[in-house]
Amino acid sequence: MHSTAWLQSTSAGTARKADGLFTNHENRIRKSELEWQLRHFHGFLWASGGAFNDFYIHVVDHCCWMKNAWPVKAQGLGGRHYRQAPNGSPCVDQNFDSYAVEYTFDDGAVLLLDGRCMAGAAQFYSSYAHGTKGSAIISKHGDCGPPSSTYRGQKPDPSQMIWQSTVDNGQANPFQNEWNDLVDAIRNDKPFNEVRYGVEASLVCSLGRKAAHTAQEITYEEMLNSEEEYAPGVDKFTMDSPAPVQADANGMYPIPMPGLNKKSEY
Repeated sequence: MHSTAWLQSTSAGTARKADGLFTNHENRIRKSELEWQLRHFHGFLWASGGAFNDFYIHVVDHCCWMKNAWPVKAQGLGGRHYRQAPNGSPCVDQNFDSYAVEYTFDDGAVLLLDGRCMAGAAQFYSSYAHGTKGSAIISKHGDCGPPSSTYRGQKPDPSQMIWQSTVDNGQANPFQNEWNDLVDAIRNDKPFNEVRYGVEASLVCSLGRKAAHTAQEITYEEMLNSEEEYAPGVDKFTMDSPAPVQADANGMYPIPMPGLNKKSEY
């Protein structure tokens, strides 16, 4: 996938669809508003990027890694549906319940991301690639779930399999592999710095989220140079500082309004 030798006009699709994520009034026992929001960081865009950045960044990351490129722009959509926790209390988080984002790469290839956090919904978490010469399973399940495989045609038919990945003994756990690389670099005084890659992955994930929340097409460069502040003065926060977002008289926090708020997410 790093070139078009095998997959020409590549498109990739990824889906992460899981149970609901709720932040509601029932658990609002807290010392301060800021502390409560930090403890429920999934619900607040300033604290975490919300469910989008926590969950979907992993599939955006590994699909872009397979492509060996970052997208140059994104557009997307999403929506909020039933907004009550299972116990009936209102959900006050800033997330959408479902997202669909189209990332476009410089060569015209696209990455289609679908995600949802909805109670009772069927769960899927996998990623695929399709092109003019065949298709592939990028991650069979999870962030990087083996085996990856390639196929003739557009269906993962075992009889049409071209290749399937294998993993050496002791390397099946990708999270342990990361620690192994880091510890080896420390012990043997090797250069090891993934900060730039991590920042770029976070930027691209936020690009898709903001595109969905504003209903605008946004470029990589526009997101990189965005002046939108989510938590002004965060470096000076104490636990007694006011939270960056405040609830209204009904206890509800500002939410994205696609097409109405075009420049900011809420």
